[in-house]
Amino acid sequence: MLTYGCVALGGALGSVLRFGLGRWLSVFLGDMLPWGTIVINVGGSFAIGLFAALFESRTHSAIPFEFRQFVLVGLCGGFTTFSSFSLQTLMLLNAGHPGRAALNIVLSVLLCLIACSIGHMVPSAFAGAPQTLSVR
Repeated sequence: MLTYGCVALGGALGSVLRFGLGRWLSVFLGDMLPWGTIVINVGGSFAIGLFAALFESRTHSAIPFEFRQFVLVGLCGGFTTFSSFSLQTLMLLNAGHPGRAALNIVLSVLLCLIACSIGHMVPSAFAGAPQTLSVR
């Protein structure tokens, strides 16, 4: 039950952060594309890559399972917005903007993969040891 509570709390915090940052970014960057969703997905991808690498390293193995789930499943899962990305892409298509929809897809997928990879490499850059990613 503790793990479920940690995931729920992380998800709530991630969702609130996503909502606030998304609103601010849409005002700041405009609405030609769903920039808030793109920036949030890239940032969340970087964060999940970074934390996954940190949590997998031997020096951080004492980090409790519940905290890892709080961060990776709850906070990062609540913060990233792939379902919003999907809906906004469909809305761009339905509004007759296939070019914008394609640009949204390409930017979101490529930038998130790059951000996740960079985030995953950050700990090894400071520690000097290569990191490997495993799905558990």
